[in-house]
Amino acid sequence: MPSSPRIPGYRFLHSPGPTRVPDEVLHAMSRQPMDLADPRVASVIAACESGLKQLLQTDRAEVLMYAANGHGVWEGVIANLLGPGDAVLVPGTGHFSDGWAAQAEAFGAIALRTPWVEGEPIDASSVEQVLREDTQHRIKCVFAVHTDTASGVTSDMRALRAAIDAARHPALFVVDVVASLGAAPFAMDALGANVAVGASQKGLMVPPGLGFIAVDARAFEVARANPAPRFYWDWARRRGEQSYQKFCGTPPHSLLMGLEAALGLIFHEGLEAVLSRHARIARAVHAAVDCWSEGGALSCFAPSAAARSTSVTAIAVRGGIDVDALRSVARERFQVAIAGGLGPLAGRVFRIGHLGDLNAAMILGALAGVEAALRVRGIPFQSGVGAATASLATA
Repeated sequence: MPSSPRIPGYRFLHSPGPTRVPDEVLHAMSRQPMDLADPRVASVIAACESGLKQLLQTDRAEVLMYAANGHGVWEGVIANLLGPGDAVLVPGTGHFSDGWAAQAEAFGAIALRTPWVEGEPIDASSVEQVLREDTQHRIKCVFAVHTDTASGVTSDMRALRAAIDAARHPALFVVDVVASLGAAPFAMDALGANVAVGASQKGLMVPPGLGFIAVDARAFEVARANPAPRFYWDWARRRGEQSYQKFCGTPPHSLLMGLEAALGLIFHEGLEAVLSRHARIARAVHAAVDCWSEGGALSCFAPSAAARSTSVTAIAVRGGIDVDALRSVARERFQVAIAGGLGPLAGRVFRIGHLGDLNAAMILGALAGVEAALRVRGIPFQSGVGAATASLATA
């Protein structure tokens, strides 16, 4: 069969994951795999472990890596920290907190949820209330999603840590940083998080398939005392020195070499510079969306600017607008790939990812492509590219 015609240039990838993979990462991943006894395998793994610890800003946690996506490392946390009948509190953030709670329930755990108000971050006071009411300390963990990719909302993890402390509750604090690490500030030790979980395909600029869990000594002790059966996910089995032990089998060489290169790019730019760049680009997107909303058909799903993430922006659409048709026009005609809604937001929002290997010119091109698609689909909007340009020029 004839191949499809080549499209000049490249397609702008603005899903919130997977994100664009830098050339340096692609080149690193093109290297041939090595035999497991080759000392270079151990060197790459060690570089990834130390780099992730530096990115997470932790000296006291140990990093364990898995050939898995974010849902996989969620399961790794559940398998180690919860047994049948154990309770976990999952503060409501929407689609992804619901998903994590559902996975815990599949293991026989009891998942308690706080209410989610659409477009709003986690209510720390409701978390504190639930923990205060748990006088028997049946709740073993609090599972918190830092940035919910479906809604584009980032919650204040410091407020959650304060709520746990105010309730004088011993629950472990477990934070999902899949969509925030490398795009928003997160300091594991300073926050007092016991566990952090992340994945490769977002701010880390690596293809999907590599997940990681950072675990402190207290969480390791809870896992050691947990009688629930596990094997592949077992943290204790992954603490050996050999690469085969660290991955409970063959390590994913190509992804590890890509992650080593990606971490090198982040630290070469400087973490503060990376976070500032993400914040600057996010402000430009938000400025554009605020203009689009003047047409009456679109609005930023998160009404509070303080809760809007630096990773992804969800744009709510008026009833009757075909989000999938809009995305198709943007992708196929204007070469800008954007994401749709997930879970309860399916058909109600489209999402623009703005994290990872991204600069000002790229986001302006993406916004212009989305505006062109909006025009083709007859969706009313007030052009926002000028506002985004002004935001970038004055940042």
